[in-house]
Amino acid sequence: MIMFNLERAGFEAIEAADCHSARVAVMDQRPDLVLLDWMLPDQNGPEFARSLRRDELTRDIPIIMLTARTLEDDKIRGFDSGVDDYITKPFASREMIARIHAVLRRASPAGTDDEVVADGLALNVASHRVLAKGRPVELGPTEYRMLKFFMTHQDRVYSRAQLLDHVWGGGVYVEERTVDVHILRLRKALAPHGHDGCVQTVRGAGYRFSVTGNG
Repeated sequence: MIMFNLERAGFEAIEAADCHSARVAVMDQRPDLVLLDWMLPDQNGPEFARSLRRDELTRDIPIIMLTARTLEDDKIRGFDSGVDDYITKPFASREMIARIHAVLRRASPAGTDDEVVADGLALNVASHRVLAKGRPVELGPTEYRMLKFFMTHQDRVYSRAQLLDHVWGGGVYVEERTVDVHILRLRKALAPHGHDGCVQTVRGAGYRFSVTGNG
């Protein structure tokens, strides 16, 4: 019923029967949010939430715990494990959807509900369009995902391996040099608009996106 109501509300939902399967699914396709039950066959919900928070690749994923545990001590334990919200059973599907939207709004970087803006570049999340001072920037799907990740994680260096995990997903097996190819394509697409300098190479470490010193 939860899957049905999520899909009816317009979400793309992936179901996992245990924490091991959930870990594989999360690394394969990083979700916008995790709905987590407390009672699971291989590990309890709070332990799994803590494991997500310890991992750099998953620590920022919002988590909502769904559980029949209603005691105050259980709620405190749940929040202490790093979850963002705690919904006790039984609950109405409309309440669940409303609280999902609320958590996603809180978790989104400023402006990502509609646009991410940096130094004259505007990336529209809904339409998947990128404009440079009002002019369209032609990007392939991978370059778009890479630019979106960079623009929402500015001024931080990411290795090729980290970019593979964030942009391609943990379950996709491609060589690290593939990152270099798409970095070149991204810079080529941004060059006519004068923004190629935002995608910077950090020798021996990886790449970062920064508007400081661009141009």
